[in-house]
Amino acid sequence: MQTDRVFLTAQWRHLAMLNYVVDPHLLHPLVPSGTELDFFANRAYISLVGFRFLDTKVLGIPIPFHRDFDEVNLRFYVRRIVAGEVRRGVVFIREVVPKRAIAAVARWVYNENYVALPMSHQVTPQRVSYGWGADCKIELVPTGEAGLAAEGSEEQFIAEHYWGYTTQRAGGSIEYKVTHEPWRIRRGDSARFVGDTASLYGKEFARIIARTPDSAFLAEGSPIQVMRGSRIELGSPHTAAEKVA
Repeated sequence: MQTDRVFLTAQWRHLAMLNYVVDPHLLHPLVPSGTELDFFANRAYISLVGFRFLDTKVLGIPIPFHRDFDEVNLRFYVRRIVAGEVRRGVVFIREVVPKRAIAAVARWVYNENYVALPMSHQVTPQRVSYGWGADCKIELVPTGEAGLAAEGSEEQFIAEHYWGYTTQRAGGSIEYKVTHEPWRIRRGDSARFVGDTASLYGKEFARIIARTPDSAFLAEGSPIQVMRGSRIELGSPHTAAEKVA
């Protein structure tokens, strides 16, 4: 790993993941150039994920009053093949954080679709929840013992993506790597979302996440590194990326 390419370091902890099977045609228009939709057992997924962002540093520098905060994101899964390597990644439909400066930096550096809203969390051994906006909340009850996801399991498919992709305003897309150790996971019981998110995600995604999740689990998390991004030029899915950040 080239440490001079690290953009951000932090800890991601207590990741509550609510997962929904969706019609892939809903996602195709959102797939960044140079990538393709990824499937588990021939099914496309979106995930609503809430977690704690802790001890955050940008370019090695801690930013006062912006080190510890919550994030909730709605995401789906893609992959890219580079010289025979399959890079499995995520695309964020919308990300919510509580501070405007954090949202502004993410939009500026990666063109990620961030918005700043009031947020709250509750993390106990019995229940984990994240709230945002006026009335939105996800929550789950962790059950069973924590353990690494089994090879080829749904938990592994959802939790172990080490690349991010985002479409750029001027065309093409950005690819960036996220490094962390595999996470220990517990199944989630009584998982649900409540609230109105049509203004955030659109009516169709809001309708999907209002139903009972197809699966849910809690990942313990770990320290992470987000690397500087590289541009994927439009129409060149398997060529080398150009470093941009």
